[in-house]
Amino acid sequence: MKALIVSGTREEPHVADVVLPPVGPGEVRVRIRAAGVCHSDLSMVNGTLAPSYPLVLGHEAAGVVIEVGPEGAGHRVDVGDHVVLNWAPPCRECWHCTHGEPWLCAEGGRPSAPRGRLASGEAAHVTLGLGALAEEVVVPSHAVIRVPADLPPDVAALLGCAVLTATGAVNRTAAVQAGQSVVVIGLGGVGLATLIAARAAGADPVIGVDLSEAKRDLALKAGASHFLPSDDTVPKAVRGLTGGRGADHAIECVGRSATIGAAWRATRRGGQVTVVGMGARDDLVSLGALDIFHSARTLRSSVYGSSDPDRDLPVLAAAVHDGSLDLSPLITDRISLEAAPDAFTRMARGEGARSVVLFD
Repeated sequence: MKALIVSGTREEPHVADVVLPPVGPGEVRVRIRAAGVCHSDLSMVNGTLAPSYPLVLGHEAAGVVIEVGPEGAGHRVDVGDHVVLNWAPPCRECWHCTHGEPWLCAEGGRPSAPRGRLASGEAAHVTLGLGALAEEVVVPSHAVIRVPADLPPDVAALLGCAVLTATGAVNRTAAVQAGQSVVVIGLGGVGLATLIAARAAGADPVIGVDLSEAKRDLALKAGASHFLPSDDTVPKAVRGLTGGRGADHAIECVGRSATIGAAWRATRRGGQVTVVGMGARDDLVSLGALDIFHSARTLRSSVYGSSDPDRDLPVLAAAVHDGSLDLSPLITDRISLEAAPDAFTRMARGEGARSVVLFD
């Protein structure tokens, strides 16, 4: 089958043939119908993360189950089921899982896992246990979640990462309440999904911030009441839109010390800063001890939206299915697998929202 692979750090992704292993006990084979190009995939390429190579990219996808392994997985899915992939399936047995924090599962979230081989015979690895920018994947049955068969695959794919991460950050990690003010810094796919979730939660105002002026229209379509270009004046501008106080919530979707600092300064005393963006290990955030005490702000991260995908993803799928959740502003490009390398280039430049690879 064909897949998008990268051979090493800062190498260009390219399409190559990959041979998957047979479907084992408790595993399923899924034919991918759509897969999003996510910034976490870029982190596998640009050195932010340290996976093993050669690596099949992709972790945000939807497809159809075409094979169930020996001993079956019928207790969860059957052949013909339409599913969304889950890149961090909880084990349900570790300390975090048994204490209500499955998003911090001790067994999940590793950058890569060995699976299959290249046509040359070289062992291959897959991103976050999935490698979903591919025609097919073989994954554990607990890494798939059933969704309605008539859910559009391009939208369904986004539920597994961008949308679940964003809605969880707003509703679970930050617990945004109606009437509270929210500023979202960084308007890629996750940032735009965060605007949608903040508006749905009844936040007002909802302020979008991005380096690119081209994101203004996308931000307004996603529910932002205001758009600000990202520069040193953002904290002051946010205070000007929030009665001089600063935002009740700042949600940072970039993962850089500079934008985390801007989010901190744009938040009111007693407000909350939620970091969704995944940054580099050596990019240190500096805060003054007196500032921490005096501002009484809370700074925390949101891993996978503090969500339990088995519980939360079907709710999101139902909302999309009945029309109450509109995700159309998130997709700016629908492309082939061969066009995916260009999508990585656009994403690195901060252009557009989500590019989605369609396989049907």
